[in-house]
Amino acid sequence: MTYMDKRARELLKTLIERYISEGQPVGSRTLSRHSGLDLSAATIRNVMADLEDMGFVTSPHTSAGRIPTPRGYRLFVDTMLTIQPLEEIAKREATDGIQPDAPQRVIAAAAQVLSNLSSFAGVVMAPKRTQVFRQIEFLRLSEKRILLILVSPQGDVQNRILMTNTDYSPSQLVEASNYINSNYAGLDFESVRARLRLELDGLRADITALMNQAVEASSDSLKENQDAVVISGEKKLLEVGELVSDMDKIKRLFKVFEHQASLIQLLDESSKASGIQIFIGGESSLVPIDDMAVITAPYQVNGIIVGTLGVIGPTRMAYERVIPIVDITAKLLSSALSQQ
Repeated sequence: MTYMDKRARELLKTLIERYISEGQPVGSRTLSRHSGLDLSAATIRNVMADLEDMGFVTSPHTSAGRIPTPRGYRLFVDTMLTIQPLEEIAKREATDGIQPDAPQRVIAAAAQVLSNLSSFAGVVMAPKRTQVFRQIEFLRLSEKRILLILVSPQGDVQNRILMTNTDYSPSQLVEASNYINSNYAGLDFESVRARLRLELDGLRADITALMNQAVEASSDSLKENQDAVVISGEKKLLEVGELVSDMDKIKRLFKVFEHQASLIQLLDESSKASGIQIFIGGESSLVPIDDMAVITAPYQVNGIIVGTLGVIGPTRMAYERVIPIVDITAKLLSSALSQQ
């Protein structure tokens, strides 16, 4: 990075803080008034020109003032930010909003808390379901049609209809479910598949086929019954001028929420790191709009990271306030899910 002296850093910090606060390009007179530095307007203009050459600020065409670039925001959040403790009233709202409950309800509550406290969009990537079952049962519906009943370790019950090549008797179905439950319950489906290939030579071919089909269907069932991302408050972003300043941005903004693929990729990426991550549009291909920023944190169940949550908002957000909102929500969600 190009060298920046203390005076230039202080002016850049002041410019970004004023722009976040007021949303207007910042001129040299405002910087002179708020920076606490005894500098002439000409000196401030020279420093601003240097910062523009370095890529930290830019001049909108219609204004003599300047605004931060993604590179300027990145330097600000990485080296200049003083995180504010969350206000007591906000802490109480978060704590009251996220209480132990059914996992999907707790996750939805966390997304809502993130949105309410930040006034932007709250997102939570649901925990990746462990591909594990506690119990399997087979119920004969008619010739070559069987109802598979799958119970997950969390107590979720999934039903699946299997079409078979053989007409199994009720006693054969009981035998198959007893064998699976006594030998494989608590294992993930990849392990079950591997063991089935090795161990089922001694069992009759018809039971082998039924058990393989059950494992495939069970694995598919768990994958299908998973809401990947829960989003709350996305319409609040329509009130953010810079995010909806043209039709193209509006389309790209809502594409993020409708298709979710880039959102899932971003949340998945941030779950690999510990602690708060900040993604700023224009510098990260994962954030498709230059004026958008995403603040994320991973959350845990019983000490194991299982998902990510965050706030999606404009680059012009009060980072020092939104970061602790994301942080406390991650901690509260981890605690609530671990008490299940």
